[in-house]
Amino acid sequence: MTIHKEGYTSIALCILFIFVLNAVIQFYFPQAFVVKWIIYILSFFLFVIILQFFRSPSLTINEDETQVLCPADGKVVVIEETTETEYLKDKRIQISVFMSPVNVHINRNPISGVVKYFKYNPGKYLVAWHPKSSTENERTTIVIENSEGVPVLFRQIAGALARRIVWYVKEGDIVGQGQQFGFIKFGSRVDVFLPLGSEIKVGLQQVVKGGKTILAELPKKVAPTPVPAKAAQKQDADDAFETVAAARPVKNTIKKKV
Repeated sequence: MTIHKEGYTSIALCILFIFVLNAVIQFYFPQAFVVKWIIYILSFFLFVIILQFFRSPSLTINEDETQVLCPADGKVVVIEETTETEYLKDKRIQISVFMSPVNVHINRNPISGVVKYFKYNPGKYLVAWHPKSSTENERTTIVIENSEGVPVLFRQIAGALARRIVWYVKEGDIVGQGQQFGFIKFGSRVDVFLPLGSEIKVGLQQVVKGGKTILAELPKKVAPTPVPAKAAQKQDADDAFETVAAARPVKNTIKKKV
């Protein structure tokens, strides 16, 4: 199992805590065998939880410009139409993924493209499923625009336990779909804002995997129907004739009575 670089300090502190705790129990309660075994078991489970929290599984990413990949492991808790007010300032489809403490907490780019916008916002630490956590909690906002000029906005949102957000991108970076853009420690959520017309591929309460699950397919751009050259020339001539006819004075055809 590979450990993510963000976990080195936390794992070292966990080992130190377990060592000190067990040393104190051994020194002050040498005969308390039941208590010592309970502490041993709890220490083991704590170490395993910390290890699996910071695990970094290797993934094979299948890049596709028409698809939006899930940016994090977790469960889909929101699918709704809403108005994004920070950058896009229009109606979007919001998909939110809640990350529990047992999930992998690596965050991955949902699409490939250029980072058009990045901002870190300090804020509150409401529970991740609170309706206002998306706009009031500590968070980062990132916008990536693909080669077709379609922007996708997404946010890392801190929660009641997750009080450290890490990011690896900045405005102007060219990023690849599925590459790591950040990390959130100890559970939180990620919001993705998609263009209206996107075909949603997930459902509420569905368990999803970062870099693997397809959240949606982006709407296709409809190209204008090409006009044949002769037809275009005829249309231009008709338009010119109508313009000239409209400019001519209208003769009075009403005869006067004698």
